[in-house]
Amino acid sequence: MLKITVAQLNYTIGDIEGNVEKMVAAAQKAWCAGAELVVYSELSLTGYYPADLLDEPHFMERVARGLESLQQASRQLRGLHWAFGLPEPKSGPGKKLYNTLLVLKAGEVVLRYAKQLLPTYNIFDERRHFEPGPDVAKVLRIGPTQVGFMICEDGWNDEGADYLVNPFERMRDAAPDLVVSINASPSNIGKREQRHSVFASASRRHRLPILYANQIGGHDQVVYDGASFAVQPDEGVVYEAQRFVEDVTTLGFADGRFRSAGGDELSRVSAEGLSTMAFYRAQIVLGLRDYARRCGFRQAVVGSSGGIDSALTLVLAVEALGAGNVVAVTMPSRYSSAGSVDDSVSLCRNLGIELHTHPIADAVAAFAAQFEASFGQPLQGLALENLQARVRGTVLMEFSNSYGHLLLTTGNKSEISVGYCTLYGDTNGGLGLIGDLYKTEVFALSRHLNESAGRELIPHAILDKEPSAELAPGQKDTDSLPPYPVLDEVLKVLIEGERLAPWEHAQAARFVQQLTRAEDGRALVERVRRMIARNEYKRRQAPPILRVRSRAFGTGRQMPIAAHPA
Repeated sequence: MLKITVAQLNYTIGDIEGNVEKMVAAAQKAWCAGAELVVYSELSLTGYYPADLLDEPHFMERVARGLESLQQASRQLRGLHWAFGLPEPKSGPGKKLYNTLLVLKAGEVVLRYAKQLLPTYNIFDERRHFEPGPDVAKVLRIGPTQVGFMICEDGWNDEGADYLVNPFERMRDAAPDLVVSINASPSNIGKREQRHSVFASASRRHRLPILYANQIGGHDQVVYDGASFAVQPDEGVVYEAQRFVEDVTTLGFADGRFRSAGGDELSRVSAEGLSTMAFYRAQIVLGLRDYARRCGFRQAVVGSSGGIDSALTLVLAVEALGAGNVVAVTMPSRYSSAGSVDDSVSLCRNLGIELHTHPIADAVAAFAAQFEASFGQPLQGLALENLQARVRGTVLMEFSNSYGHLLLTTGNKSEISVGYCTLYGDTNGGLGLIGDLYKTEVFALSRHLNESAGRELIPHAILDKEPSAELAPGQKDTDSLPPYPVLDEVLKVLIEGERLAPWEHAQAARFVQQLTRAEDGRALVERVRRMIARNEYKRRQAPPILRVRSRAFGTGRQMPIAAHPA
């Protein structure tokens, strides 16, 4: 029986020495488990995705030194094969690098394979740096087993819809007993099920068992959930690693079937994964934890308005960083209700975090008085509303600069989509936790967190109040926007469209179709479409947001600012 260790690790991009250390530790576990093959993820040596670090002077020299370190470690574990990813130089025309899979044994390279299909869509931009590898299959005999190797996107074109080349066809012709795919597959809602569907279908079609190794961790906006798995042609998925945590597990393979390390049969993995809200929670918590750690922050600060967005941000921050590392600041103005301050007090008491009060009325009045003295007219209307948000943003940045806390922004996807936010005000900060959640999802996740805790983390007074920016007397969000249950369905169609899960797309499309049967409904959709286009400049200047859906603002949606909306 061939024993294979799947090393699902949390790499740091560019930390080649640290990544080598992780890989060697996993190899030692594999060796102790009696494995003959240890499998890492795509570009594991550098972390995925190094982007323009690949163009930096001396980066590839560091990659070469990292490879030498792995080779040296491999010589100490002589019977173990190491399958991992790294960028490798290439000669000739085209890009100067390959996205490569190497297999080492006793310090020597015994297999080299260059990725053929280079994704350049959504959040991916591999063609910027890499040249496609040749149309060949690479197979290596390890003991009695013929093992074929491929890299991530190579396995996603078995239907032939996106590329002219289908690496699975070459792989089938090479007739391996087993295919190992190394991956850096980012996580979004529905992605686990999509992976299982694509690779289970390929496994059935080509009668090939497949081992799928993935990485975990938060890297800027993008989060990887791991969930490495093994799939058999008839049974489907029979093994799945843990999600959102490092996992080093040894499997057996004999007679064309995956087994436990002890040789026992594996049962089919349940198709049911995390609920949508449990997924959002896990993804955001890991994303914040890794972002803060990798950027050198231990603590975070959040402006607490007494509203649902800041409340949810605080709860998630506490889960990620601990109550002792999260601070809230309430900044009442002349338009703030007493309830908003009281609700912030109740929320922070429930979470066990410190709440500071910093009134802004005097600062706003001083700005307004000086504006009138300098320009000869009073500050009023939208300018006065935005001033309050900018004063709050300034206070929070003062706190961040003074105490070293990471400032978390609190905008949701609905507001960010239509520009219902103030540039250099509530958009200030280093990271947005809920910027890929629609407002209706913000409420749903907040209720989920309360239910999971078995107690009131977010006070019902916050959950039940009508959303308001409280920048003017009696102001409500619905003064400027359609009700969120309506707005969110329209936004889903206009922003994500067919990238939505089929059921969600069908639901949103039906809603919008019904809405646009009436003239005022058509006018509403057109108004929202123009608001999305008109506010691209705000999104371009806002902090990164953690991606949880298939199409998030940032690298996943690249739109021009100075363009005429279609």
